Amino acid sequence: MKTSNENIVLTGDRPTGKLHLGHFVGSIQNRIALQNQYDQCFYMVADIQALTDNADNPEKVRNNAFEVVLDNLAVGLDPEKTTCFIQSQISEIAELTVLFLNLVTLARLRRNPTVKDEMKQKGFGENVPAGFLVYPVSQAADILFCNSNIIPVGEDQLPVIEQANEIVVKFNSIYGETFRKIQPMISATPRLIGIDGNAKMGKSLGNAIYLDDPKEDVEKKVMMMYTDPKHIHKSDPGNVKGNVVFTYLDIFDPNKDEVKTLKKQYEAGGLGDVEIKKRLVGVLEEVISPIRDRRRELAKKPKLIEEILFEGTKKTRQVAKETMGKVRRQIKIDYFG
Repeated sequence: MKTSNENIVLTGDRPTGKLHLGHFVGSIQNRIALQNQYDQCFYMVADIQALTDNADNPEKVRNNAFEVVLDNLAVGLDPEKTTCFIQSQISEIAELTVLFLNLVTLARLRRNPTVKDEMKQKGFGENVPAGFLVYPVSQAADILFCNSNIIPVGEDQLPVIEQANEIVVKFNSIYGETFRKIQPMISATPRLIGIDGNAKMGKSLGNAIYLDDPKEDVEKKVMMMYTDPKHIHKSDPGNVKGNVVFTYLDIFDPNKDEVKTLKKQYEAGGLGDVEIKKRLVGVLEEVISPIRDRRRELAKKPKLIEEILFEGTKKTRQVAKETMGKVRRQIKIDYFG
């Protein structure tokens, strides 16, 4: 039984590449669960946000717009329960972003930890595009244009939600009660490390296992995983802390008791890296295989994907129009009714 429709869920992905296991455990599993709990759920293809650091490569963004939708549908996103739309086709989001920019200082934007980390990762320095620097403001508009208040996010996005809530408080204090505070929802695994042991799995880092990776690629990537460099021989005692294979087994292996036993064996000596990696390949295949098969079937129906996005975007435009009507009245710029 669904809860009250007072709560509205919004999720989304930047269309800069296919989605991987980090997205799966970090947000997709939550969005699938939430669509069965709430009456109003929106899924956004964040193409404008993707252009903030891909302005010189619009083909990449356009080509991946359908890919991220395919990934989500393959995992279980239901267009009958979740309205799918394309960000760039909702002009009210851009209008709301401009209005929100008046409520945020440049110094505050530069202090945002998420923005600082991503600027460093991308090597922008002082040459950061203005659109990239202000994307937390754009994200606030993404969330609030449809009055959503429940947002499944990864741990790294919490500073963005914090800044969005600052905008909510400031807007309401100046113009009157208009928007609700946003509630971030963190998954049980908010951040999945990369196969190389990097703190985060990422498309741009080349350390990801994708939701449509064929079995041979999954196996190849698992065999490359960082384990314990001192565990040279099977008989050597091994360290499970910081061992990527065991980290993944903890997350994805449904048999927790067996994993505990394997850890003890590994620490005592007598369990080889290849053996645990083969187990992980099997575990990940149980997760990825049905998603991959479903995705391949959906990929044969591009018109269906286009129709889902077209109808969802049309529905979302009406919601955006109603929100902006209220916002204009609050700001006193509703000159002609």
